[in-house]
Amino acid sequence: MSAAGRGIARLLIVSGGAKGLTDAVQRKLATAFPDHVHIDFEPRRDFRTSLTSNATVIVAGGDGTVGTVARALAGSRRRLGILPLGTYNNFARGLAIPSGLDRAIAVIRAGATRPVTLGRINGKYFLEAAAIGIFGEAIVLGEKAKDRAFGELSREIAALAKAESFLFEASGAFTAHGRSRSLVFTNTPTTGARLSIGDTDPTDPFLELSIDVGATRSDIVRRVVASTLGGRHPQEDGVTFQFRSLTITTKPRIAVVADNERVGRTPATIEAVPRALRVIVPA
Repeated sequence: MSAAGRGIARLLIVSGGAKGLTDAVQRKLATAFPDHVHIDFEPRRDFRTSLTSNATVIVAGGDGTVGTVARALAGSRRRLGILPLGTYNNFARGLAIPSGLDRAIAVIRAGATRPVTLGRINGKYFLEAAAIGIFGEAIVLGEKAKDRAFGELSREIAALAKAESFLFEASGAFTAHGRSRSLVFTNTPTTGARLSIGDTDPTDPFLELSIDVGATRSDIVRRVVASTLGGRHPQEDGVTFQFRSLTITTKPRIAVVADNERVGRTPATIEAVPRALRVIVPA
C-alpha cells in the first residue's frame, strides 16, 4: 500500500503462463522492482480496485496478458509498463519496446511516458487489430495454432475454408461500398502469430483499414509461413485508408474478431481512441 494507505501506487503483474517466465526471470523481477507490490496475473481479478488513481502498473507476460491489463487501464491516468515475455509481443513491438528483459527493464526505469492510441469496436478496446471476414478467421486460427488447441484448431480450419465474400458499406470518416472477403482495421504492424497486417502503430492518432488483406487462402498461407520463419510478408496491392471512426454494415452479417477473439457480428463501429492509454516507452 502507499504510505497514506489509500492504495497501491506501484504494481507488478506477472503471468505465470508466459513462455519467457523462468525462475531466473522471477528473481530478476524481484531484484529490479523491490518497491512494487507483486501479484500473479488472474484474468478474472479486477486489480484496479486496489490502485491509486495515478498508479504505475507493470505487466510481465505475453500478448494476452498485456491486452487484458491494458484494456483495464484504458481511459485512466495510470501508467503501463510492459515487459514482453510472450511468443510474439505484437503491441510491445509496435511501440519499439525491446524484447530482451534487461533492456525492457531499463526502459521502465527511464520512465518516458507516452499516450498511445487504442482501437475500439462496438465499445470493446483492442490493441492490435480487428477484422471482418476471412482474415479475422485466420487471426483466430493462428492463436489456436500457437496454443496447440488442436481440437479447436480443426474447427477453425473448417471455418476458414467456408469463408466467402460479402457486400459491405462503410460510413463515417468516408463512405465506401463493394464486395470483399476481408476488412482489417489495424493499430499495430503485426497481430496474432505475428501476421503482417499494416504500416500503422499505436503512436499514430488513427487506425488503418485495409480491404482484402489476406483475401485469398494462398495469401494467408504465405503470411503464416513468413511469420513462422520470423520474416515480414510483403504488402500486396490493395486499398488502404486511414480513419478515426467508421461504421461497417455487411450482407450477410459477418463475425467480427478483435485481438484474436470473436466479439459479435456486423454491423460494427470501429474507432481510433488517441491518448487512450499511457505507456512507458523508449525515449
